[in-house]
Amino acid sequence: MRYIALIYTSEPNDPQRDSPERAQMSADYGTLTQELVKAGVMDGGAALQPSSTATTIRVRDGKTLTTDGPFAETREQLGGYYVLNCKDLDEAIHWASKIPGARWGSIEVRPELSM
Repeated sequence: MRYIALIYTSEPNDPQRDSPERAQMSADYGTLTQELVKAGVMDGGAALQPSSTATTIRVRDGKTLTTDGPFAETREQLGGYYVLNCKDLDEAIHWASKIPGARWGSIEVRPELSM
């Protein structure tokens, strides 16, 4: 079954771009990604641009409305995701707990809807 691991962190508290902490975080993500590939559970994933680059779209009464920025003000923003192909939720949780962002943010794991 495919699970999506959504990575939420607080952008203002994330390590700064050229800092040693950011370099270590990137290395940790690279190591995890290699582990996921080797284990055969990696089905995709990506880091996202900051939420300030988002555009929110709503359709009301047939009119498309756009707003710059994320949908809602929150303490944590969606920063990226992994698509994991796991035998069950327990395995998905195992892998999600290894995502570096879990150390300072949160990881939401959801099963993909099968149609």
